[in-house]
Amino acid sequence: MAKRITNRGVTKEADPSRFLDEYLPYWLSQASYWISSEFQREVSRAGFTFAEWRALACLYGSGGETIGALSRLALMKQPTLSKLVQRLETNGLVGRSATEGDRRQTLVVITPKGTARVANLVERARAHQDEVLRPFGVANARKLLMALQDLVHQHERGRLLGSQAPGDL
Repeated sequence: MAKRITNRGVTKEADPSRFLDEYLPYWLSQASYWISSEFQREVSRAGFTFAEWRALACLYGSGGETIGALSRLALMKQPTLSKLVQRLETNGLVGRSATEGDRRQTLVVITPKGTARVANLVERARAHQDEVLRPFGVANARKLLMALQDLVHQHERGRLLGSQAPGDL
């Protein structure tokens, strides 16, 4: 029987019939919840909501994203993201313009003011990630990140077969 560590750090025998112990979406959600919760304090101290941070982080270092692409990257419904982008634009943190190829699409770009406001938070996010991954060692941390990226890319390709993207839900 496999061993598992409880929330109090006590090792006990895992019940092989317990579904969640081997269910990947459960563990991905748990990891996301705990890691994001830890970093949420940093985001709040910087004066952002977590939704604002996610949108700005998606735009940081990017040449801009369409509303649809940003909605998928930030894991937000498009109407919610559109309202958020309006608020960020009012605050001078992002700008919007029509894309060159299709005037019906809106390109969202982070402004110099937005970049300056989140630059330190991006560095703190990188440091937080390093701290979270430190117990795995550099090589295993890189493998974990690459495996997760591969998993996401596989499911994005699967979207072509009819599944919905997170921003479409």
